[in-house]
Amino acid sequence: MRQNSTGFHIHSFRAGVCVAALRLDQIHPTIHGNKWFKLKRNLDDFRARGKHRVLSFGGAYSNHLYALAAAGKAFGFETIGVVRGEIVEPLNPILAFAAAQGMQLVSMSREEYRRKESPEVISRLLARYGDVEIIPEGGSNLLAVEGCAEIVQYLDWSVFDETYDSVGAEPATRVVALSCGTATTLAGVVHGLQGSDETNRQTPQVCGVAALRAEGYLRSEAAKWLNLVSAESCSTGAKKDAAVRWHVDERYHFGGYARRTAELDAFVSEFEAVTRIPLEPVYTGKLFYALCDQIAKGVYAPGCQIIALHTGGIIR
Repeated sequence: MRQNSTGFHIHSFRAGVCVAALRLDQIHPTIHGNKWFKLKRNLDDFRARGKHRVLSFGGAYSNHLYALAAAGKAFGFETIGVVRGEIVEPLNPILAFAAAQGMQLVSMSREEYRRKESPEVISRLLARYGDVEIIPEGGSNLLAVEGCAEIVQYLDWSVFDETYDSVGAEPATRVVALSCGTATTLAGVVHGLQGSDETNRQTPQVCGVAALRAEGYLRSEAAKWLNLVSAESCSTGAKKDAAVRWHVDERYHFGGYARRTAELDAFVSEFEAVTRIPLEPVYTGKLFYALCDQIAKGVYAPGCQIIALHTGGIIR
């Protein structure tokens, strides 16, 4: 796996605010973005326990199932994808790729899918598929949070050094920004920063941009994961020193999950044309729209350094 930090500056907005993109979409051709970090410790865990078959859940356009299928092919384990609703033939590009990687695709009614975490449904799946490891939808569990904490190892604030050396200024604020669909990655990044000493000037604050419309939900989920991972750290004697400020901005969901507008589509096209950084409208498009809008409105003071996490989802 490889991680790249691609720096770019937004010149057309408020002077002195610089943004760099951490290109997690480039770490692997198919197991990329935050999906790799959410999966990696889960994979290590079940392989250590001798498991060879994994089942997980997702919609017909699930990036998680796409990445899980690719991981199964790459690392040699069986994968089963439980798909919400009817599986329509011919398969869309996401499911076609998953099937080509050897994933067994199984449809589940929307009514039953809403109860997919109930003991009744889990028992039925275990009875049908035997000795199978079940990973939650989106790969969201405590192991995923711990895996996403590793993202902070690739935050390279030195990409801003030339800019600030040239003006003799210290950064007013450091921000890590990312799009949020489950808050697992957000919690992981906050958790990673709590135990990190990689920033010798200040601990960054973290801004999650909600990709869905559900007031308070992502804040609650992030807090839940942080409480769980904190309890786990205390039980193992791990020390977390740094206090990390974080919040979820719920103003840029564009109507809800996977919803889009002509304005968002135009922004995604223009942004890619100017920066050569590809975006998609579900997650990364909303993140960079939010950042550009906030910079234009003067939300961030001159001297602010922002690293935006490009969490993947580009499938073309």
